[in-house]
Amino acid sequence: MLGWSINLFRVRGIRVSLHFTFLLLMAYCCWDGWSKGGILGIEWSAAEFILIFSSVVLHELGHSFMAMRFGIGVKGILLMPIGGMAQFDSIPRKPVQELLITAAGPAVNFAIVAALWFLVDFPSGWDSWTGAVTIADVARLLISANLVLGIFNLYPAFPMDGGRILRAMLAFKLPYLRATYWAMMIARVLTLVGMAASIYLGNYLLTALFVFILMAGSAEYRLLKRQELAEDQWRETLQRHLEGAVIEPPPMIDQ
Repeated sequence: MLGWSINLFRVRGIRVSLHFTFLLLMAYCCWDGWSKGGILGIEWSAAEFILIFSSVVLHELGHSFMAMRFGIGVKGILLMPIGGMAQFDSIPRKPVQELLITAAGPAVNFAIVAALWFLVDFPSGWDSWTGAVTIADVARLLISANLVLGIFNLYPAFPMDGGRILRAMLAFKLPYLRATYWAMMIARVLTLVGMAASIYLGNYLLTALFVFILMAGSAEYRLLKRQELAEDQWRETLQRHLEGAVIEPPPMIDQ
C-alpha cells in the first residue's frame, strides 16, 4: 500500500494500484445493485464494475506500452473513481511520439468494441445501463462502455487524450510550452461547457470529472513552465561558466 492507494499487481513491471475512494464507488454500485435485484443484483453490479474498470486498465496499458517503446519509463497506473492515470517518468516532447502514445489508449477501447461487435447483437429497446442479466448483456455493456471511454477521452480538453493530441498538433508549429498554453486555454473553454452541460443533466460525477480536468490541465502547464524556467537558468549558468573559464595553453616541453 502506498499513501492513499492499494497495490494490486504488476504488468511488465508497471504497478497497477487503486485509490481508496475507488472502493467507495464500488460499494455504492453494489448497494445500487442490491436495491434493484438483491444478491444477484450485487453480483452483476460488481461484475459490471470490474469489467468496465478492466477496460480502463487496458486503456492505460495502451498508453504505457507505447511509451515504453520510445524508452519512456512508466511508474504505474492509478485507478480512481473518475478513471485511470498512467504515471510516466517524463512527458514526451516530440509531437509524433506524443501523438502515438496518446492515440494508443482510445485505440485499445475501439479494438475491444471491434472484437465484441460481431459476437453479440443489440435487440431493439435494449438499455446498456439498466443492469446486465446475461453474458450477452455483459458483452453489450462492454461495447457501450468502451465506446464511451474511447470517444469521451478524445474530447479535446487538455490533459485528456484529445487535448494531448491537440497539444501535439500545435507543437508541430509552436514551441512546446506555447503549444501547451494554447491547449490549456482551449481546454478551459471546453471544460466549462462540459461542466455546464453535466450540471444541467444532473450528472454530478461527470461535473466532478470536468473540475478535475480543469485543475489537472492548469497544474501540468505550471509544472512544465517551472521545468522550462529551470532549464533556461541552467543553460544560462553553464554559458556564464564557459564564457568566464580561462583556457590555459599546454605546458612547453624543453627541447
